[in-house]
Amino acid sequence: MNITRTEQATAAALVTVGAFQVALAVGAPWGRAAYGGTRPGPLPSHLRVISGVAAVGYGTGAVLIVRGAGSAQARARAFTTLSVFMTIGTIANGASPSLVERAIWTPVTAATAVLAWRARRRI
Repeated sequence: MNITRTEQATAAALVTVGAFQVALAVGAPWGRAAYGGTRPGPLPSHLRVISGVAAVGYGTGAVLIVRGAGSAQARARAFTTLSVFMTIGTIANGASPSLVERAIWTPVTAATAVLAWRARRRI
């Protein structure tokens, strides 16, 4: 199955967010850019586990998009769900007390939400 450029861009955005989560999970000192920015340096172990789980979710989503998995109806529902999820992420990042999180992740999650919404309309 051929996927659209919008679907490719959505998958790339998920890979970007997933890579950040992987870095957090393995101990990158980027705590100021995640989870409200209240923990400078590496995250505590419970948040590293959450980041690891999130990374798996983002990576799985990207793989499913690239593979063109599922029926058109299932894909449209998945893109709709992803768009809603990323919109919630945009709101959460925009409300973060962390300037770094607001500056970086608000636009990234907003762009991912828009891409997912556009991808669902092209199926």
